[in-house]
Amino acid sequence: MTEDLRVSMIQSHIIWEDREENLCYYGELLRRVSGRTDLAVLPETFTTGFSMNVERLADTMDGPTVRALKEWASKYKMAVAGSFIATEGGKFFNRGFFITPEGEEHYYDKRHLFRMADEDKHFSPGDKRLVVPYKGWNICLQVCYDLRFPVWSRNMANEYDLLVYVANWPEARKKVWKALLQARAIENMAYVCGVNRVGVDGKGFVFRGDSMVFDPKGKKLADAGKREEITRTCTLSKKDLEAFRAKFPAWKDMDRFVVEP
Repeated sequence: MTEDLRVSMIQSHIIWEDREENLCYYGELLRRVSGRTDLAVLPETFTTGFSMNVERLADTMDGPTVRALKEWASKYKMAVAGSFIATEGGKFFNRGFFITPEGEEHYYDKRHLFRMADEDKHFSPGDKRLVVPYKGWNICLQVCYDLRFPVWSRNMANEYDLLVYVANWPEARKKVWKALLQARAIENMAYVCGVNRVGVDGKGFVFRGDSMVFDPKGKKLADAGKREEITRTCTLSKKDLEAFRAKFPAWKDMDRFVVEP
């Protein structure tokens, strides 16, 4: 079992509604961290930006996005996580992905759709959480607006060790982003990694970045900073996590409940 896990936050801009250019661009960013990370995390809808033009932009599960992700993971020997606009069964999804170097594919459809941008009118919500076993770690992947709903991320019986959020989170709500990432780490006694984009999208919204990693005590371990295109890598310790959970076993007293679909 791997004690440490190297996680790279790929904080960058997204070229509006241009899948081909974004695939080329992010492929180069991943090449640059090859050999120096175990998991690279990309922003939400990294191939298009947070667009509602789903009929034109959605990709199938055998399309260029998934093919590129599998190629990158295999070639650069790292897992890759993020989300893209997917279509399946006549529906559209803001689909999270976690692709391993061995070619294992894991997907999560964003549950909480951002009604203030009409996401709920164009996408279908998911109803299942995703926890991926990888290198001795259990990793839960969620998408942007999910961050506001702590019940959905509740870490019962230490089901996961690392909670990842990929986002297009506007600068206007930067304080909320930071506060909730830290809160999710503390309440779930797990590492939390939030990766946000930077730049201005096609609708004129400004994105600040502020991609961060917090430890289970709420201590900030890494910060990609504001408005900067940067890749920041942070090493997480499984030994430290297990020691904290053993010393302060608050997780044993969590209230139990079932989330309805």
